[in-house]
This record gives sequence, C-alpha cells and structure tokens, in this order.
Amino acid sequence: MPRDSARQGLLVRGLIALGVLVASAFLLLTTDPRLGLDLRGGTQIVLEAKGDSDAADRSLEVLRRRVDALGVAEPVIARSGENRIVVELPGVQDPEEAVKVLGRTAQLTVQRNGQTVMTGEGISDATAQRNPQGAGFVVNIQFQGSAPAQWQKVTGEAACEPSGTPGRQIAFVLDGAPISSPEVSLDTPCGGGQAGGATTITGRFGEAEAKELALVIRSGALPVPVEVIEQRTVGATLGEEAIEASAQAAIIGIALTSVFLMFAYRLAGFLAVVALIGYAGVSYAGLLAVGATLTLPGLAGFVLAIGMAVDANVLIFERAREEYKRKPNLRRASENGFRGALSAIADSNVTTLLAAGLLFWLATGPVRGFGVTLTIGVLASMFSALVLSRVLVVWAMGTRFVAKRPKLSGLHTLGWVRQRLTLVLYRRPSLWLISAAAVVLVAITGLFARGLNLGVEFTGGRMLDFTAGGSVDAGRVRDALEDAGFADVVVSSSGTEVSLRTGPIDDATSSRIGEVVSSAVDGGARQSSNELIGPSLSSELRRNAVIGLAIAVAAQLVYLAVRFDWRLGIATVLALLSDVLVLIGVFAWMGKTADGVFLAALLTVIGYSVNDSVVVFDRLRELRGSRFKGSYPDVVSDAVVQTVPRTVNTGIGVLFVLAALLVLGDGSLADFATALLIGLVAGTASTVVTAAPIAIWLESRWPRRAVQQKRPKPASGARV
Repeated sequence: MPRDSARQGLLVRGLIALGVLVASAFLLLTTDPRLGLDLRGGTQIVLEAKGDSDAADRSLEVLRRRVDALGVAEPVIARSGENRIVVELPGVQDPEEAVKVLGRTAQLTVQRNGQTVMTGEGISDATAQRNPQGAGFVVNIQFQGSAPAQWQKVTGEAACEPSGTPGRQIAFVLDGAPISSPEVSLDTPCGGGQAGGATTITGRFGEAEAKELALVIRSGALPVPVEVIEQRTVGATLGEEAIEASAQAAIIGIALTSVFLMFAYRLAGFLAVVALIGYAGVSYAGLLAVGATLTLPGLAGFVLAIGMAVDANVLIFERAREEYKRKPNLRRASENGFRGALSAIADSNVTTLLAAGLLFWLATGPVRGFGVTLTIGVLASMFSALVLSRVLVVWAMGTRFVAKRPKLSGLHTLGWVRQRLTLVLYRRPSLWLISAAAVVLVAITGLFARGLNLGVEFTGGRMLDFTAGGSVDAGRVRDALEDAGFADVVVSSSGTEVSLRTGPIDDATSSRIGEVVSSAVDGGARQSSNELIGPSLSSELRRNAVIGLAIAVAAQLVYLAVRFDWRLGIATVLALLSDVLVLIGVFAWMGKTADGVFLAALLTVIGYSVNDSVVVFDRLRELRGSRFKGSYPDVVSDAVVQTVPRTVNTGIGVLFVLAALLVLGDGSLADFATALLIGLVAGTASTVVTAAPIAIWLESRWPRRAVQQKRPKPASGARV
C-alpha cells in the first residue's frame, strides 16, 4: 500500500475512533445506569389470580411479556402458593403505573351492533404513533390467523350501512368498556371490506394513553382477572460488602492483566491496555444506550469480557511478530499483523454474534439479556482491536524513536515458546479421543452419582417473610445465614420487614432459618408468611432458551462449514458439547448450585470454546493451503503448536480476572468464577484433545478429493 494511502487510512480510523470515544464519554457522563435488584432494589408486587393453578401458570407468562414491554430487564417473576404471583421489578420509577398495567385483564373484543365478531386472540401486534391526519395519537393493529378475513367480512358488511347509523360503527371494547367506536371509512367498498390484515384505532388518544393501550393489547390478555395483594419497595439483595469486593476484584484482575500484557508485548502491550480502557468505556456506554439492567453477574461478565477482549490483540501481535521475522520493518509488520489476523478475528466474532443474535431473537428473560450484553461486548471488542488499537500501534511503530529501538516494541521476536517448541502431537489421534471420551464419561457420571443441584430459579422453593420490631440490617441477616450454612438464601429487606427466597426445604430447616433471622435482628423477628414458590425460570422460558441455543449452535455449524470445511465445523461443535458436559458434570461432582448465574457462565463458556477452535482452524486453513499434499495430522499439529502463544497469553489474561473474582467475590459470584475457570480449562483443552483429533478422523474417513483450493491474494506481503 502506498505511504499516502496508508496515512490516509490511519487518519480515517483515528477520526472514527475519536468520534466513538467522544459519543461514549457523553453517554457515560449524562446517563445513569439501570441497576438490578441485587445492586439497587426495586418494587415487589404480589398478585392473586382469580382462578385455579393452571390459570395462574398462564397468567405468569403474560405478565412476563408485559414486564418486558414495560422496559424492565432482569425481572424476577415466580409462582407463590396456589394462585399467587410475585413480581420483582428492579429500579422501577413508577410502581403505581406498573401495578396498573400488570393488573389489567385486558379482554379485548371487536363488536358490531352489540355482538362480538372478533376476540383479541386474532391480534398479532399493536403500536402507537402520532396521528398523521390530525391531533393526538393512534393505535395501529395487525391481525393474524383467520382474523384478516374475518375483519374484511365485518367491515364489508358495515360499509353497506348508511353513514351516521350504528350499523356502520365497529367498536373496540376493552374489559367491557368501549374505547373507540369508529365508523368504517367511506372509501371501504360495500361487501368488499378492508383487506390487508391491519386497522387503526383513532380515538384522540394522548401519547401515554396510546402507548399503554398498545402495550396491553400487544402483550396479550390475562386469562383471568388478577388482584394486587401487596406492593412494597425492597432493598438490594446483595450487601455493600459483596459489591465492594466485586469492584476490588475487577480492579485487581484488570490491573494484573494489564501488567502481563506490558510484560509480554512491551510497548505494543501498553498500547493494547490503552485500547482496552477504550473498550471498557465503549462497551459500558453501549449497555447504557440500550437501557440494559446491570446486575452483579452481568457486571462480572462485563469484567470477564474485558479479559477476553485481550484475545484479539494477542492474535494481532503474534501475527505481527511473524511478519517482522520475515521482513524486519515494524510499521509494515504491524500493518500486516492486523490484516493477517483479521480473518481469525472476524470468524470467531461472527460465530459469537450468530449465537447472541439468535438467543436475543428466540429466548426471553435473562437469556435474552445475556444475548444483548454479549452482542455489545463483541462489537466493542472489534472496535477496540481493529480500529483503536490499530491506530495506536501502527502510529507508534512508525515513529523513528521506536524504529531505531525494535526491542522496545515487543514485536521483534517470536517469543520463547515459538522458538523452542517443536512437537508432533497427532501421530495417534485415537489416543487423544479416548482420553477426551474418558474425561466426559467421568463428568457425566457425576450427574447420575450425585445429581445436579439446581437453584431456586429452576426448581422453585419457599418464600419466607418476617416482621421485626425495628429496622432490619439486611447485611447482618445475610452474614448470619451464611455462618449457619445457608449461603444460597436470597435476602431483601424493606423497613421493618425482611423477605427470604430459598430452594426446596423441609419444615425443620424453615424453622432453623427463622431462628437465625430472629437472632440477627434487634428485638427478634416474627414470621409473617411461609409459602411455596415456583421457578422464576419457567418451563416456557427454559424451553425457549434450549431451542434458541440449539438453533444458535446449528447456525454456527453452518457458518463454519461454509468458511472452513464441514469436517472442521462438526469438530468444533462436538468439542463445544464436550465442554458443556464437562462443566455440568464437574459442578455436579462439586455439589455446586446450578442457578441463573451458572446459566450465564455456561453461555460464556460456549462462546469461548468456539473462539478457541476457530483460531486454531483458521491457522490450519492457512497451512493447508500451502501444504495440501502433506500429512494432514502433521499440518493440524503445526497449527495447534503455532497458536500456543495466543492460547497461553489469552488464557493468562482471563485467568487473572477470574482468580481475582474467585478470591474476593462472595457466594454466587465465586461460583460464577469457578464455572468459568472450569470452562476456560475445558475450552482450551478441548480444541487440542477433542476438536483437532475429530477433524483428523473425519478427514481420514472422508478425505477431500478436490484440487488445491485457491488461496486469497496476500495484501502487501501479508500472510492470510
């Protein structure tokens, strides 16, 4: 590339980076974060469904959709007793409005001449927008199923009546009260009706009224009326000590990662740290921009994402080292390093984005929230590595001061590992597969021998309410319960009341918990209620999450088969499945609780596992292009060995963050770190022990018979 073009490209990237950083800084300074129940508290509403247990189950899912429509992320919605539903809304500013929307039965019917001609079940969507033909707002309604034909028939009959007569009116009735009774427009043909499967309610609505009506119609009708039994404000479910410990862990982990990067890559490592700080700001600003609710596990995942964002920089620096060894020119080596690593970075991030997008589209609740957070993290990581880091590194490596001192750059050598490590790994790939199968078998045995200890989100449990003589110190209650062996109990307080949510327990354990709470409160505490609660992760939500994950894995398989080869795609997915089984099995052997936090950790491990395999197979694709007739096991072995520095350096960066979270974090956060540590080791090992040998076995059974594939033209001498 000509020098002038290179400078122009660097300037454009610099301006883009500056614009993104300024916009992110503006969001960080002007937008307050939306904190979850564990960090801030919120509103707790107890509803009672006027019906049987089945009606309460159906009402729960409708309420979940309404909460999502309210813009509240990460809510807690669970059955309590026979027909009660507990809804906890983090950081809700207007509890009265939430109660108003949640409690409406919203039985919508369409009537003509007093007769119901259509029900709300025929409506697929409803949106509010400003009236394009006058003042106020209107509600646009979309029909589904047989409703469009039914609507056309009704409007065709009404259009035959004289204007101004009741027979020409069609009324939309909500909860028995007409909300709009418009006449069918004069341009509607008699007998022809309105086709197209849509209509508009025009009732001179205000903006808030139109949005509320559209929300209730869109989210669905409650099958039975519900009554608000209780409404109260609750405090954070985590104490200040836990939050402070998590913040300390984040700072220490990121600091250690930064020191390691600078030790391994010197000046380039320092510039990567600067880019990672920019990544943290951009990613956090993105979460604020979409209004994501920040919970402690979410923040822990955000901190972990900073550690994992090191991966792209490590890939680039290792590639730049190879380019410098071939031709000692720091600026050109760094430029070609970015170009050469682009393929691996793009493939690994696209597979992650596929999973995140499908989880957001198909799942609900916390799984959908994870998809949002993951998407923002991936996009911010790509910006940090491919734009911000590139501007800093290429500019610095092009200065005379650094050019005269190549050892300062950190890119002047392949490193100790690459210079001395020469291994042939896959002379007998079957032995690797036998070892991997043995590890998976031992892990699966844990599920049968000890069983997986599912958390209250999956199994339900009990909700215990206590009333004290004075104000309640929730932190003191948490400490007392933890000392008594009840570390998994979720505690929230409101004035003189304290509420506990625990897994399935017997009456004796319930009494013991009551004694602990009473001893931790000045003046004692009296139990006011003890009710069974259902799982907050309902069967529908779990089913949708599994379906979304299965489709996401299938999409990744298709993408990898297109970008690489179907053999490598299958090998990657099988390695991913082995990681999942190992993580679940080890948690079963350890007796750890598999709760919502564990689910987030499991999804993170899946993304990490795919990324690790993609990096190795990207190098395999490159080596295969130049050694098509060589021994395939030897080529695979070389691909694994050549990516060892990336694997080790990235793993160490993530390890520092997780170790800090494990040592300083408490309870569920420590379990989160434990799950990710297990997943980190399993994901790294499975690429070598499972994915690569499976790829070799598939190649031996179904060898490629095509001629050598065309290799992409290298850009400016870069190896692609």
